[in-house]
Amino acid sequence: MKRISDLSAKLGLPEHSHERLKEALTHRTYAVEHGITYDNQRLEFLGDAVLEIIHTDYLFHLYPDLPEGDLTKIRSALACETMLATLARKLNLGSFLLIGKGEQGAGGNDRDSTLADLFEAVLGAVYLEAGFEFARNFVLDLFKKYCPDPKEQLLSLNPKGRLQEISQHRWGCVPAYKLFRQSGLQHLPVFEVELRVANFVAVGSGGSRKLAEIAAAKIMCDYLKKH
Repeated sequence: MKRISDLSAKLGLPEHSHERLKEALTHRTYAVEHGITYDNQRLEFLGDAVLEIIHTDYLFHLYPDLPEGDLTKIRSALACETMLATLARKLNLGSFLLIGKGEQGAGGNDRDSTLADLFEAVLGAVYLEAGFEFARNFVLDLFKKYCPDPKEQLLSLNPKGRLQEISQHRWGCVPAYKLFRQSGLQHLPVFEVELRVANFVAVGSGGSRKLAEIAAAKIMCDYLKKH
């Protein structure tokens, strides 16, 4: 129980929370191998709901002028598998995970889907043991540190759409995309697209023309944001 107590102290949970936290750290494969009657799936279910209300309240007050559609997209991005797995890695949760030998041998304790579920399960345990306000601060402290401006997630979700909005608003025109090179093997093609907006030019590449256009739009959005 030492490692679990270490994590409990790291999260700032009370000492009596060790059993609940152990449940949150128990993968179903470990439960099956050791004949344990519980795993972390119920806490994951709870943590998912807690995370949604925290994000909803946070974004609602952070961006009072954004429409419901944009708020929904940002909330989805903040709760996506990649984002939650990243936060789980920042907390080093994978090293505490109780997981079956076969799954561990296959790298399961560092798989995005497993870590995202683990983060939600731990959040569920935090909520039950320390209350909603503690859970809220726990979540928001992480997101404010690693994602200080959640609105930026809109760029990663739809960079072409975002760039078009910026272009029309600033210059009254739409971005122009032009395919200028295709290379690579027949089964592994590489497309390169030139993007022009006003006097700015960016080049993106990808495995299809669409992916190349998205890459170019992302580069342009990043450039415009910095300059």
